Amino acid sequence: MHDNEAPKASRRNILRAGAAIVAAGVVVKHAAAEDKIEKSLVGYQDKPNANGQHCSVCANFQAPASCAIVAGTIDPNGWCGAFAPKE
Repeated sequence: MHDNEAPKASRRNILRAGAAIVAAGVVVKHAAAEDKIEKSLVGYQDKPNANGQHCSVCANFQAPASCAIVAGTIDPNGWCGAFAPKE
């Protein structure tokens, strides 16, 4: 690829970016209301995602089994669309 060529966007990357934007919008909307988000709205699952991301390494996870922004009991090995890695 030449320096002046933009990388080609794949359909998969565009869909992922769109999902991240939607999840971020849901997070901001609910955080402003000081409510926790329902698991179904962020696609919560009780297992890590395909990239190995999981709740226990998320900035929002609160040990032993809760989240700062997602309602309900959270499995440390779970994952959702609001995942934000700890820095």
